[in-house]
Amino acid sequence: MNTDAALPEPEQGEFKKGWRVLLAGVLGVMCGASPIPYNIIGFTAAPLRAEFGWSQTQVLLPITLFGVIAALLAPVFGWMADRHGVRKVALWSLFAFAVTFAAIGLTPRSQGPSTLTIYYGLWVAVGLVGIGSTPVTWSRAINLWFFRQRGLALGILLLGTSLAAMVVPQIAVRAIEASGWRAMFMLVALLPAAALVIAFFLFREPRPEERPKAIESASGRLTGVTLSQALRDHRFWLIWLSIALIAMAFGGAFINMPTMLQLSGVDAETAASVMGILGIGIFAGRILTGALLDRLWQGVVAFPLLCLPAISAWILLGDSLTFPLAATAGFLLGFAAGAESDLIAYLAGRYFGMAHYGKIYGMLYMPFGLFSAASPIVYAQVYDRTGSYDAMLQAAMVMFMAGGAVLLLLGRYPASLPEADADEAALPAMEPA
Repeated sequence: MNTDAALPEPEQGEFKKGWRVLLAGVLGVMCGASPIPYNIIGFTAAPLRAEFGWSQTQVLLPITLFGVIAALLAPVFGWMADRHGVRKVALWSLFAFAVTFAAIGLTPRSQGPSTLTIYYGLWVAVGLVGIGSTPVTWSRAINLWFFRQRGLALGILLLGTSLAAMVVPQIAVRAIEASGWRAMFMLVALLPAAALVIAFFLFREPRPEERPKAIESASGRLTGVTLSQALRDHRFWLIWLSIALIAMAFGGAFINMPTMLQLSGVDAETAASVMGILGIGIFAGRILTGALLDRLWQGVVAFPLLCLPAISAWILLGDSLTFPLAATAGFLLGFAAGAESDLIAYLAGRYFGMAHYGKIYGMLYMPFGLFSAASPIVYAQVYDRTGSYDAMLQAAMVMFMAGGAVLLLLGRYPASLPEADADEAALPAMEPA
C-alpha cells in the first residue's frame, strides 16, 4: 500500500505553489488597515494640536474608535472569509479602506466642535470597512496553502506590517512637511490602491487538490473545531488573555513613541528613524518567530520573545535618551510585536484547525484590536495628567512579562481535529490565478 499520498506536502512544494499568493498577501498586509493607521497617527499629533488646539487625547481618540470598531467586526469579516472566500472579502475591503482613508484628508478647516465630530466620523468609516484588509483575511489563505512551513509562511506574510513601519512613517513625515497632514492622508491612501491591483492578479485560496493533506480529513474536508467549541476550550481564553495583555502594553507605547522620543529631546526626523528601526525589529521578530514555530513548541518560543519589550519600557523611562538607547528600545519593542502577531495566526490554526479559522481568528483578533485601541488613550491620559509616561511604562513592563507567561499554560498541540460538516467544509469556487 502506498502511504505517500497521506503525507503532508513537501516543504519545497508549499512555497513553490503558494509564493505568488504569499507575495500578494505581504503587500496586502503592508498596505491594509492593520498597520497604516497606527503608523501615521502619532505624526498627526503635533500638526492637529497646532491647527485646532486639540489635546493629545483628542488627537489620538480616532485610533481608539477605529480599533474598537475593527475589533468588534473582526469575527464578522472572518465569517465572511470562511463563507465567501478570502479573495472577495480582502479585495473589496482594501478598496474601501483606500477610499475612506483618503477621505480623512477632506476634514474641514474650521475650528468648531463639528470639525472634531467629522474627523472622528471619517475614522469610524475606516473602521467599518477596513478590517477585511488585515491579517484576519490574508492569513486564512496562507494557512490553507501551508502546513509544514506554516510558521515561516505566516512570518513572511506578516512582514507586511514591518515593511509598513519602515516605509509609512517616512512618507508621512515628508508629506506633512511638504504639503500638510491632509495631503498626507491622500498620498498614503495610494498604497492600498496599489496593493489592490497586485492582489487582484495574484491572490486566491487554493483549490482542494492544492491544499496540504495535513489540514484535511481522509475524505478531503477541512478539519477543525467550531467557534462554539473553541469558546468552551480554556486554551482559547489563555490565548485571548495573552493577546489582551501584550496589546494593552504595546499599542500605546507604539502610538505614543514619537511623543515619548520628543520629550526626551529627540527631533521628529530622528523619531521617524527610530520608528523605522522598530519596523526592522518587527521584521526580524516575524522571521525568527515563524522559523522557530515550525521547529519548537510555541511556549518555548513565545515566553522569552514576549519579555523583550519590558526592556524597551525600562529604557524609555526617564527624561533623556541617546539615539543608541532609543534605537534599542524601538528594535526590541518591534521584535516582540512581530512575535505576537505571528503567534495569533499560528496558534489559531494549530490549536483549533482551519474549518472555522476565520471566525476563531476574528475572535482572537478582537482583544488585539480592542486593547490596541484603548492603549494609546490610556498612555495619553497618563501623559495629560502627569506630564510623563513613566507610570504607564512601569505597568507595561509587568503586562509584557505576564502575557508571555500565560502561553506556557497551553500544553501540546492537538494530535487530531474533528472533520468539518460537508456544508461547512466546502470552499467557494476559486478564481483562476
